[in-house]
Amino acid sequence: MLGTLKTCAFLSAILAASAAAAQPCPDLADAVKVESERYVIAYRTRPDRIAVGQHFTLDVVVCPRGGSAAPAADLRVDAHMPEHRHGMNYRTTVKPVDAGRYIAEGFMFHMPGRWEFIFDVRADGRTDRLTRSVTLE
Repeated sequence: MLGTLKTCAFLSAILAASAAAAQPCPDLADAVKVESERYVIAYRTRPDRIAVGQHFTLDVVVCPRGGSAAPAADLRVDAHMPEHRHGMNYRTTVKPVDAGRYIAEGFMFHMPGRWEFIFDVRADGRTDRLTRSVTLE
């Protein structure tokens, strides 16, 4: 229940700030941010700590930068281990929640090491690929 309330507060704060102006996502203590020329992605995991062999979910908000158009509900999220040249054993699904808000489900890191989240934002006939590394011990 507490995790659901934190997630709702997180998504509401980002949505309100991004709706107020076309600016980067607000600076939130519990959000990880990844930036491209056109977008800022803020995300957090559920549960907060990723454990090897345990399923988890990402709450994702995509904020346009400057005059960029808001993404047309086309976000793909995946993860892989660059050093091992393989991905996860599971396929993720991304569900739009609201304008610029998504829930990405189906994640499980089956081994320790460095993983990369891959976010593909498709809008205006272009795809922005943003990545963020995370290391599991």
